[in-house]
Amino acid sequence: MPQPSITNFQKVCSLFLCLGFFQIASAQDSYVSQQKSENTFPLNSVTLFLDLEDHEGVHLVAEDLQTDFKKVTGNEPEISSEEISGDYPVIIGTIGKSKLIDELISRAKLDVSQIEGKWENFLIDVVESPSPGVEKALVIAGSDKRGTIFGMYDLSEKMGVSPWHWWADVPVEKAEELYINPGSYTSGTPKVKYRGIFINDEEPGLGNWAREKFGGINSQMYEQVFKLILRLKGNYLWPAMWGKAFNEDDPKNPVLADKYGIVMGTSHHEPMVRAQKEWGTHREDYGNGEWDYQTNAEGLRDFWRDGFERNQDYENLVTIGMRGDGDEPMTEGTAIELLETIVADQRQIIEEVTGKPARETPQVWALYKEVQDYYDQGMRVPDDVTLLLADDNWGNIRKLPNPEDEPREGGYGIYYHFDYVGGPRNYKWLNTTQIERVWEQMNLAYQYDATELWVVNVGDLKPMEFPISFFLDFAWDPESIDAGGLEEYATDWVEKQFGSEYASKISEILNKYTKYNSRRKPEMLSPETYSLINYNEAENVVKDYNQLVEKAEGINKKLPDEYKDAYFQLVLFPVKASANLNELYVATAKNRLYAEQGRAIANSYTEKVKELYKKDSELTEEYHNIADRKWNHMMSQTHIGYTYWQQPEEQVMPEVSTIEVAEKPEMGIAMEGSKESWPASNKEARLPEFNSLADQKYYVEVFNKGKGDFNFKVKKKDKWIKVSEEKGSVSDQKKLHVSIDWDKASKGKKTGSFSIKQGRNSVEIEVPIHNISSENIKGFVESNNYISMEAANYSKKGNDEQGWTLVPNLGKTGSTMTSFTETPTHGVFSEDNPYLKYDFHNFSTGEMKIEFLLSPTLDFHNTGGLRFAFSIDDAEPKIINVHQDTHDDWETSVGNNITRVISEINLEEKGNHTLKVWALDSGIALQKIIIRKGDVRESYLGPPESKAAE
Repeated sequence: MPQPSITNFQKVCSLFLCLGFFQIASAQDSYVSQQKSENTFPLNSVTLFLDLEDHEGVHLVAEDLQTDFKKVTGNEPEISSEEISGDYPVIIGTIGKSKLIDELISRAKLDVSQIEGKWENFLIDVVESPSPGVEKALVIAGSDKRGTIFGMYDLSEKMGVSPWHWWADVPVEKAEELYINPGSYTSGTPKVKYRGIFINDEEPGLGNWAREKFGGINSQMYEQVFKLILRLKGNYLWPAMWGKAFNEDDPKNPVLADKYGIVMGTSHHEPMVRAQKEWGTHREDYGNGEWDYQTNAEGLRDFWRDGFERNQDYENLVTIGMRGDGDEPMTEGTAIELLETIVADQRQIIEEVTGKPARETPQVWALYKEVQDYYDQGMRVPDDVTLLLADDNWGNIRKLPNPEDEPREGGYGIYYHFDYVGGPRNYKWLNTTQIERVWEQMNLAYQYDATELWVVNVGDLKPMEFPISFFLDFAWDPESIDAGGLEEYATDWVEKQFGSEYASKISEILNKYTKYNSRRKPEMLSPETYSLINYNEAENVVKDYNQLVEKAEGINKKLPDEYKDAYFQLVLFPVKASANLNELYVATAKNRLYAEQGRAIANSYTEKVKELYKKDSELTEEYHNIADRKWNHMMSQTHIGYTYWQQPEEQVMPEVSTIEVAEKPEMGIAMEGSKESWPASNKEARLPEFNSLADQKYYVEVFNKGKGDFNFKVKKKDKWIKVSEEKGSVSDQKKLHVSIDWDKASKGKKTGSFSIKQGRNSVEIEVPIHNISSENIKGFVESNNYISMEAANYSKKGNDEQGWTLVPNLGKTGSTMTSFTETPTHGVFSEDNPYLKYDFHNFSTGEMKIEFLLSPTLDFHNTGGLRFAFSIDDAEPKIINVHQDTHDDWETSVGNNITRVISEINLEEKGNHTLKVWALDSGIALQKIIIRKGDVRESYLGPPESKAAE
């Protein structure tokens, strides 16, 4: 059995130390109540007291707290720097910067031993007799500037002001009475030191919005961004950089960021606090103007020195290193010696400007894309530099620290993506990120101790509200949210925006629409994505989306009017827009198939596609019109009409067909499982096999190839065949459902038939069945030559309950089982390893395929691939290397959001069998298992789960 890493052991020990010596309640618990009880502190008529010498950012946020009090209680408290007085004073300050706080400490009125000297801690406490004549006061004390700020914003949120109040128009519910419960409350130290977002790919949405609302992406806009980050307990920002320069476009930007306590960085390819745009603007002033260290080293050093000198007095994480101009590789190949020289020269600049050792200035080296190759081939930077590891731009982490390596002084971080511009295709329009996947990947980062910096690319910021909240909440304390708590997290988040009445229903909608959207990015959808003919796949996709729309609209009708703008942004628009887009592509697919089959209704689908295409733009305009057009332009990102990775300049409707229709009616027949139509086809008309345990229904469509109506009749040769409608009239098309009366069918396999007639035209349809005796059958039962099992529906966990963890809702069709979520593991096979057991029953024998469908996790160990093992019955287990044994390339895996691994098995006998899947390495995320004889019918989501014998 693999052993826990030292890193994990240290975390466990730290947890026990905290439990043993830290008795103050966590601020995650709500310390605000609308119910008065003994020793509660009333909040409805308070005065806010601050020291004039405290940080300017503390005073700025105190004004927000003042405003928030008025929104909640109706009373705007006075802000005072005078001597503490009044009935209900609230004393706010930073230890060592506020005489008010320091005096309470010196008089033993306030115990700050649990937060003093710690990073970004705050304490909320009610103290007795804080000054002469004052009975008690509420104290918000911070260990540092951001600690105090977080304390104020935490109180605002606990009172009922959502962090998304401004950015998503979430209303504030009035409270006639509000109280602080007795006790002391603290935040604890965030587990991830720097936690932030990257505003990127900001055109055309956010860029046009900001220019209309603020006159540009300037300090007015950024002030709202800073406040949002702090309300979400983040502290870090990479600013927008598409043709923008944070420090030059508006010189107030860095000043205001520093006042608020936002740590500024620059993106992975913008070293030494200088934006890429600055080089474009000033390159002629620096040497020969080339972004090439081999030909223009002195010019680049001067450029970097000027930028660092300009911002040296602000709190920055300084990006070091170099990529090519325009976020491209610097050279062909890996120029390690050159890049080492660049880093050394940049650190020399830092030392010369600051007059201090370079290690005293926080620095980051981003191992993004090809830069990771430098590291993998042996390049190293000084130990104090944070190594910023990255995902693959599609939410799959490329590399994590080796637990056996010595800890780095600068530690490790993660650069993650909710938005991306690049191959295999841009994804910028809507949120397609499941928080379950974020949890699964970032939990790995935490377990492997990449905890110095987490930054996520959020595109336009909207509409990524939900995953942004989760990312920053999880960064604050990954141990507070386990896989089993993700559903509760979603419900709690919704409750903070919309109240408790509909919270569970709305969170279910959020979780489902992100699940559906994550199956394939909207920008990658096409008419060919989902199967029209197999498993009712396309129909079910449209139906599932439209059911979400129905539920979302139903709740919208019941919500008070003041919630509707927020609800439209956070729930209704993304659900309706996603549903419409999926239906658009399915309607296009139907138009094309029906035109090939000669169905007259193909022309109706031409009009349907036009309607859905128009509806897309109408939904966008509806978004832009809400809240008095506050968000105009924000959803203007193109998303229909992609022909390669880059976005189309304008939306382009999918091509549709119009056909000539005969003047007289004429019958055609189509059926599940085939693109053929009859009587035009000379192939046999045969439905998929019916199985008595699965008790399927398959469809046959009777359609008209001409104008007018015709009558049809069904003639059955076998009494056990049931057809939903045995005669009728057809003007365009009619779907008939075929099922089996198993009581009338003999046991075993056989084939019956029925025919459909219109006048002299007749089509005979074969109906193969398998009437199974269910005695002694155990587990999932084969039908149509396959057995399909959702990974979460195992029959037993073996050896270690913690070895495999259920991540609910993660996956294309069900939930996911992931390995070793609590202990970094790169192990060897042993029968003592944790395993999942699946029971199944087969009828096919001989050589068969077993197919494992996994989330597209990468080989973050960089040791040749992640591994698991499987065994059938008592056969010797076979080790599978996901990354060596898959035939899917990276683009296929991320595009499909699945990695397929296929192996061979030999089932010599029909009957009950057992499959075991053994864990070897951390990070295996298993979604579905398929055992098949030959090929199965083609579909995007794979065959639905087989029926299990009870």
